[in-house]
Amino acid sequence: MNQEYILEMRNIVKQFPGVLALDDVDFCVRPGEVMAVIGENGAGKSTMMKIISGAFTADTGEVILNGELIPKSMKPKDRMEIGIATIYQELNYLNDM
Repeated sequence: MNQEYILEMRNIVKQFPGVLALDDVDFCVRPGEVMAVIGENGAGKSTMMKIISGAFTADTGEVILNGELIPKSMKPKDRMEIGIATIYQELNYLNDM
C-alpha cells in the first residue's frame, strides 16, 4: 500500500472558553519523516498533540492514521494500541529517577 502520509490532521478547530486554540489546522507526516512543532507559548502545540493522542477532542476536523479515519470517540488507551502515544515533557520526575 503506497500512501503519501502516515498521519494527517485536516481542518482541526479547537476552542476553549474565550480562546481559539487551533483554527483550521492541517498537519501531515510522511512515513519515515521527522517533524518538529515549534511556536510561542499558547500557539496550540500541546493542544494539537493532545488531539492526536485523544486526550482532547477536536471541535471540527479529522485525524487519519495510515489512511484510516480515527473516530473522535477513540480514547488515548485505544490510540496507543494502534501506535499513537504522547510522551509529555515533565522534569519533576527526574528527581526520582
